This record gives sequence, C-alpha cells and structure tokens, in this order.
Amino acid sequence: MTWEYGLIGLVVGVIVGVVITRFGSRKLRDQHALQYELEKTKDELKEFKQELNGHFVRSAELLENMSQNYQELYQHMSSTTKVLLPEQTAQSNPFVWQQTSATHQTDESLAEMPRDYSEKSSGLLRSTTTDK
Repeated sequence: MTWEYGLIGLVVGVIVGVVITRFGSRKLRDQHALQYELEKTKDELKEFKQELNGHFVRSAELLENMSQNYQELYQHMSSTTKVLLPEQTAQSNPFVWQQTSATHQTDESLAEMPRDYSEKSSGLLRSTTTDK
C-alpha cells in the first residue's frame, strides 16, 4: 500500500511540475507574447495594404473624373467661344490654339519615342554557315 501512495505522489508531482513549468516559464510567456504581437502586426500590415490599395483605386478614379471634366470644360469653352465671339478668328481663340497644340504635341511625342530594337541584326541569330 505504501508503494501505491508513492506512485500516486510521483504522478501528482509530475503533473504539478509540468503545470508549474508550463505556466511559470518566463521564456514561454515571452514567446507567446511575441507570437501574439507578430500576428497582430501581420494583421495590421495586411489591413494597411488593403487601405493603401483602396486609396490608390479611389485616387485613380478621381483623376480620371477630373481629366474627363477638364476635357468637357475645355470643349465647352472652345465651342462657346466660337458661338459667342464669331468675329474672333481661329488664330486668336486661345482654346482652339491650345487644343490643336495639345494634339500636335501628343503626335510629336509619339513620333520621338525611342525604339526598343535596332534596325540591323546583332549577329546573334545570324547564320554562320556559308555555302561552298
């Protein structure tokens, strides 16, 4: 019967030791705290990225709307200038000048864009065999 008490005491001691070690270990508590902080920071970063993406999507929409409104305003000013000031020549109308200048400038910028290739072959894919 005494060995049974000893065995029960040993099992209870091991369980108490494991519980004390498990909940009393400073390193383990620090590890859990760091793990929680890491997960919290990851969630915050993910949320921030989503907010940033939403910001840029909304900014792009606003810029597109602003561009459309500007074009509509400019066309309105150009057409009403022609209607309200018919005696004014097309050369002295500032809206017509800027409109033709902007389209001409766009055409020039497209014509002057650098190419990504050369006109002649570099020799890398040229056949090196000659007919004899």
